Amino acid sequence: MKIMVAIKRVVDYAVKVRIKSDKTGVETRNVKMSMNPFCEIALEEALKIKEAGFASEVIGVSFGPVECIDTLRTGLAMGADRAIHVDAPATLYPLAVAKLLKALVQIEKPGLLILGKQAIDDDCNQTGQMVAGLLNWPQGTFASKVVLDKEKKIATVDREVDGGLETLCLDLPAVITTDLRLNQPRYATLPNIMKAKSKPIKKMSVQELKVELRSDLEVVQVTEPPARKPGVILSSVDELIDKLKNEAHVI
Repeated sequence: MKIMVAIKRVVDYAVKVRIKSDKTGVETRNVKMSMNPFCEIALEEALKIKEAGFASEVIGVSFGPVECIDTLRTGLAMGADRAIHVDAPATLYPLAVAKLLKALVQIEKPGLLILGKQAIDDDCNQTGQMVAGLLNWPQGTFASKVVLDKEKKIATVDREVDGGLETLCLDLPAVITTDLRLNQPRYATLPNIMKAKSKPIKKMSVQELKVELRSDLEVVQVTEPPARKPGVILSSVDELIDKLKNEAHVI
């Protein structure tokens, strides 16, 4: 069984983002970029499944400009067997990504498609659900535990919901999106980083996948959140109650 993992290149989580001067988006020039943390979790889970003997190959896929190849190399250094880079515009919305993933799935025919539940740049949390709908595959979102049964060809997924945990049993092939507590991604070791340089990365175009990219969304403006007011030290409980009642109006 093959496992396909979607990998997104985003602004590194430790970087303080800056808004472009024309307010059309976030500044990405001369900014450290890295793999989306939820994609790292998805890749780690795929590697663990392969190491347990339930999969024969892990394929990393990414959509975007040529710089995405560096992020795919990181995935190969973590342990993925090969990668596919689809040259596409830097800005892709979830439905476009879902259509591209569907086209790749139809070519590669994996038994499992794993994605991070969301990307930290747009926080959409939509792609996994959309691609499952397009493929008509069962889906397990916000997975905190994944157990495969190779003989029965099912995946048991514990997913985090507001009231606790929900357990789903999915027939394979299926789509799984990973939550934060599913695992702890491994670091790429120096020997594996060197090996990753010789692992294959197949380059494809949107035209080869026969997907029409168009967006029904338009970004009107991107602005920073308002600055928080400085805190105030109060001298007594009575003063606190007075402010909560007469200024904050919460009691």
